[in-house]
Amino acid sequence: MTVALECKGLWKLYEMGEETVQAVRGIDLQINQGEMVAIMGPSGCGKTTLLNMLSGIDDPSAGQVMVAGKPLFGISDDERTDMRGSQMGFVFQKFYLIEVLSSVENVEIPLMMQGISADDCRIQAMEALERVGLGDRGAHRPAELSGGQQQRVAIARSFVHKPAVILCDEPTGNLDGKTSDQIMELLCELNSQGATIVIVTHDVDVANKCSRIIEIIDGRILVEEE
Repeated sequence: MTVALECKGLWKLYEMGEETVQAVRGIDLQINQGEMVAIMGPSGCGKTTLLNMLSGIDDPSAGQVMVAGKPLFGISDDERTDMRGSQMGFVFQKFYLIEVLSSVENVEIPLMMQGISADDCRIQAMEALERVGLGDRGAHRPAELSGGQQQRVAIARSFVHKPAVILCDEPTGNLDGKTSDQIMELLCELNSQGATIVIVTHDVDVANKCSRIIEIIDGRILVEEE
């Protein structure tokens, strides 16, 4: 089975005055292509720190992350940016859409970073919006959309460039129960179509929709459930 995302001996240490905080402690993790994995744990357990290293946002103190078999660290900033732009998609709790851009322009961003022509960017971005049920909202700016619609735009942006893995940080955290269910149905549908998805969540209902649950306590993997 093809490995989409892997980390080996991953550590993250923070200096807090005279104290050293071990936020992530020697985590080994392998996520195969087509899996949908939940990462759970109490606040401060290290799950968001882990996700930030898996996504290349934060450098590890030790260890390595492999994306589609290629190292994410120990390379130049430009190489890492290119890898993140081509091999990863991101869905955040706060959406992080650009307010002055329309929905379709927000979705085009990962394609533009790869040097795809403007015409092809527009075609592929509209196709992605159609897949998330927002084909009629392409010209709308984020302020003209509901929270659930904004998150669907963010999800379209996350997969439009066909990344190896989509990383989600509390993707339903700012949404009501009904809208959360709709977002999870969409992520499950994308997963059934072959997308590899990693979700950091506090929500047991969200985690139970995943094929595997990884529980982190004090910066270490405590248990894995399938």
